[in-house]
Amino acid sequence: MDDAVKPAEPDPVAPLGAEELRRIHAWWRACNYLAVGMIYLRDNPLLREPLDVEHIKHRLLGHWGASPALSFAWAHLNRVIKRDDLDVIFVAGPGHGAPGVLAPAYLEGTYSEVYTDKSEDTEGLRKFFKQFSFPGHIGSHVTPETPGSIHEGGELGYSLSHAYGMAFDNPDLIVACVVGDGEAETGPLATAWHSNKFVNPIRDGAVLPILNLNGYKIANPTVLARISHDELEALFRGYGYTPYFVEGDDPGVMHQKMATALDEAIGRIRAFQQSARSSGRAERPRWPMIVLRTPKGWSGPKEVKGHKAEGSWRSHQVPFSDVRENPDSLRLLETWLRSYAPEELFDANGRLVSELRDLAPTGARRMSANPHANGGLLRKELKLPDFRDYAVQVPSAGATRHENTRPLGEFLRDTMRNNMHSFRVFGPDETASNRLQAIYEVSKKTWMADMLPEDADGGELASDGRVMEVLSEHTLLGWLEGYLLTGRHGLFHTYEAFAHVIDSMFNQHAKWLDICKNHVPWRAPVASQNILLSSTVWRQDHNGFSHQDPGFIDVVTNKSPSVTRIYLPPDANCLLVVADQCLRSTDCINVIVADKQKHMQFTSIDDAIVHCAKGIGIWRRASNDEGVEPDVVMASCGDVATLEALAAVAILRERLPDLKVRFVNVVDLYKMQPASEHPHGLTPREFDGLFTTDKPVIFNFHGYPWLIHKLSYRFTNHENIHVRGYKEKGNINTPLELAILNQIDRFDLVIDVIDRVPGLAARAAHLKEEMRDAIIDNLRYAHEHGTDRAELSDWVWPY
Repeated sequence: MDDAVKPAEPDPVAPLGAEELRRIHAWWRACNYLAVGMIYLRDNPLLREPLDVEHIKHRLLGHWGASPALSFAWAHLNRVIKRDDLDVIFVAGPGHGAPGVLAPAYLEGTYSEVYTDKSEDTEGLRKFFKQFSFPGHIGSHVTPETPGSIHEGGELGYSLSHAYGMAFDNPDLIVACVVGDGEAETGPLATAWHSNKFVNPIRDGAVLPILNLNGYKIANPTVLARISHDELEALFRGYGYTPYFVEGDDPGVMHQKMATALDEAIGRIRAFQQSARSSGRAERPRWPMIVLRTPKGWSGPKEVKGHKAEGSWRSHQVPFSDVRENPDSLRLLETWLRSYAPEELFDANGRLVSELRDLAPTGARRMSANPHANGGLLRKELKLPDFRDYAVQVPSAGATRHENTRPLGEFLRDTMRNNMHSFRVFGPDETASNRLQAIYEVSKKTWMADMLPEDADGGELASDGRVMEVLSEHTLLGWLEGYLLTGRHGLFHTYEAFAHVIDSMFNQHAKWLDICKNHVPWRAPVASQNILLSSTVWRQDHNGFSHQDPGFIDVVTNKSPSVTRIYLPPDANCLLVVADQCLRSTDCINVIVADKQKHMQFTSIDDAIVHCAKGIGIWRRASNDEGVEPDVVMASCGDVATLEALAAVAILRERLPDLKVRFVNVVDLYKMQPASEHPHGLTPREFDGLFTTDKPVIFNFHGYPWLIHKLSYRFTNHENIHVRGYKEKGNINTPLELAILNQIDRFDLVIDVIDRVPGLAARAAHLKEEMRDAIIDNLRYAHEHGTDRAELSDWVWPY
């Protein structure tokens, strides 16, 4: 358990004098006392009397292992922040590390400022202890409710990419990122070390990674803690860092080592930045990082019930959980708590003594109160160009083809031009592939690694570029999330099939936003996370089955309706309208599905504005039921799905002119959900007005068909909705062949209408046979010629 700092011989090169060393250690002891108190104590917060079971929490669910190292790093960062007037935020990567961040936030006074009932006295401290990891209160991760937090760590792996995203375009900011050694075993974290190749010391801030090697995960040793010092040092030098090693368990020695390492690291960061900014030359330095090797559960019990505790996996969670039943455990807990000497740390009223309060920075320089960690306070609206200026001219609906995402690239180009310090575009090596390359006219791809002469020939690389490309969706999205959470704006794009790489990462950000938006009123709104899915399932002619998966949007619909939005614009002009809307929004995750290939253009820009404002609507030009009840409703959602549905309607109107068809197009997918379940949903009256209460609905959908059923099952006419979508049928296919295999093609849709409309099967039997023949003929043609028939691939709307 905690040992007081032992007197030592004066060291002329030690950065901390005896008195400063004593005070820093006392501040850290106070953090550790609070951390243990959060886990175990319900009452008697300052041990004014001997412990008994009435003082102990009923739920011992806290986590102790990483907390001492987190507060140790915090204490030493405070020293340099105050000395040098630094702007620093703290990212806690280790899972369940909340006590190591909550305690400093409370000692700095920020927690009591935000939550006035958790005051800086005995009563406030009692409430502070009781709330931790307790039903109805706060969890053991560094959750959004924690002042100064900006990264939860509920799922490990993203702390470092978040930290670098926070540093981009923040030239005066230093992000101290504590990486857990268990976390360091994840793929996202391992790749994120390469983020140092994208930091420009002229315009960006700096990240100071602090790898906490405490040796253990829940029940196993960690890889990086069990390799040699030489191998570990070689690893980080290979990543491009200068590692500083702070290793040991003696507090007096470790305080001096940490102070020395921080002084060196901060000095190198400032020197790199000053050199680059004074010379105007942006070269990649070997940025510093710290390896902090400490025992897991440092300063806790050495042994519990004959088993090693400190420095063992047993200290990962609660070192002992039977303190309410076992008098020996209760005595051990009291000895542990009293080893921190709380009577020396807190005054008679329960407040931290003045000499220790003076150690922390003040105001916004406190890491727990830094406005960058509540980035909505710093967010400024984007200066957006008028999206109408990029519209595709559509003189006749359904007769023009255009690449849907290319005008968006031009719109994003000028958005970046207008916001050169607060907007970036992120994508995995696919900016040009997704037809967004117009952005390069304003800014190239960020690249701080080596350059070759041939890069000048179309490589689009530049040290001051603002387009972020690396082949790691995790790293890119982590950068974007850190960028957004510190008050800026951006867009992430990727191939639709591979968005699943970031499924769980999306989940975590959605949960963070949901808590911030609905439960933490002091969190200011941040810009929405905008995700563009392109290179979609229906246009994978040469990539095949591996590139066919529209299921990311299914994952999105599982998250809170208050923060999720999904848009499937049918053409380029609708995409422009939706993009403008998404870039203006806050506290949401907007997912836009829009393919990059040439597609039919259906709406003028004025029509697109109206259609997207509604999110769903009847297309009068494709319908012939005005003034009467329709016999069938043909609905579509998605670009290819809309094209094939329109082609089916054209066949029906030509061959069955008496059939009354209503055509409904969906842009906002959540319009298919009741308003009681999603803020964008339809009321039952609105849904019935569009889809009727008893007529068959043939719904041609971009994604997996069951998603529409999942969203719409509460509506009256749900049993008459028949959805066509992707059914995992495909390989190397022509566009029409792939549509036929999954039955979203025009011929199968016509057959579906014939089968579903009462009385139509008998009188339209010949048409049905023609459609079946057409399916066979077009599959044969595709396999013989490798393309679709020109009259089908070049089809235009005839009405």
